[in-house]
Amino acid sequence: MTAPVLFTELAGRDDQRIGEITLNVPATLNSLTLEMVELMLDQLARWEKDDGLVAIVIRGSGEKAFCAGGDVQALYKSATANPGGPCTDAETFFTREYRLDHALHVYPKPLIGWGHGIVMGGGMGVFSGCKHRVVTEKTRIAMPEVSIALFPDVGGSYFLNRMPGHSGAFLALTGASINAGDCLFGGLGDYFILNEHYGMVLEALQVAQWQVGDNAANQERCRQVLESIAAECSEQLPASNVEANMAQIDALFVDESPLAVIDAILAIDSDHEWMNKARDGLAYGSPLNSLLIYRQLQQSKGKTLAEVFQSEIVLATNIVRYPEFTEGVRALLIDKDRKPDWRYKTQAEVPADVIDGFFRAPWPQNPLSDLQ
Repeated sequence: MTAPVLFTELAGRDDQRIGEITLNVPATLNSLTLEMVELMLDQLARWEKDDGLVAIVIRGSGEKAFCAGGDVQALYKSATANPGGPCTDAETFFTREYRLDHALHVYPKPLIGWGHGIVMGGGMGVFSGCKHRVVTEKTRIAMPEVSIALFPDVGGSYFLNRMPGHSGAFLALTGASINAGDCLFGGLGDYFILNEHYGMVLEALQVAQWQVGDNAANQERCRQVLESIAAECSEQLPASNVEANMAQIDALFVDESPLAVIDAILAIDSDHEWMNKARDGLAYGSPLNSLLIYRQLQQSKGKTLAEVFQSEIVLATNIVRYPEFTEGVRALLIDKDRKPDWRYKTQAEVPADVIDGFFRAPWPQNPLSDLQ
């Protein structure tokens, strides 16, 4: 049986090596399982201690996806097995996944994320943790969790809040899909390189002059390598839908109350089809979870990365124990009727105390309390 994650070491100069991590389940668009998370955590820890291993590339197997998210069907099985919780398997997955994402963000050696194809949900957690994020002509990034009554987790409360204006909140509420141009504009990607140049990038990394033990110098060398190749591709960067609609997006948030913002998005009638599709994404999703998403983003402003993951594990645990999540997954991924029977039909129906309850820790000690 083929391993779900492949680890390869490529020879460089002076006995130095480049690590390559390949998410290797193309049949599921490389969706993350607990096994894959554990394999990566273990290998990253080994490579961190290996002075001869100077940089790491993370990519997805196949042409379609870097990673389409977490294994949502496994989460569904865990949630339906014990309604109301604890949902042991799902909660363990979230805890370990967030540990991996945090480890990537703080990893001292150059990490290159090759974000070709679909990069969604849990895949975005891995990708955004990389210091050097490459997007390609077929990159399609989204945080579409509102459609299954979840929320943009895996650090989304951190990186979406750092996008220009209110664009991050707009993407979180609508689940809208964005391209490489959007990523560079919005700070979700660093370099645009055609996918056909992947081999060229590996070769350039292999022949580069690295400084053993000097991570700061190696980060700069990695940047130089990627920028030199990206310079050859800049004319093929797709136009940014987010940038083109930035004024309208920000205008939707003039009244910052959640109901006003959501009503404004639901009232979009644009000449730009991307905006109308974004509106439809919010209209399909869970009214309850759209309010949870908005509050989580608001409460996460100014928090450190560790604090964000600590707050996300509280919300994720409470959501997976609540029946709205299983209904969302059922409608979209199990029965595929796309007719979810949401508990509340509009945002205005959701009681304030119900929302408050999702932000209360369900255990005496946060399982990520040790993150720094």
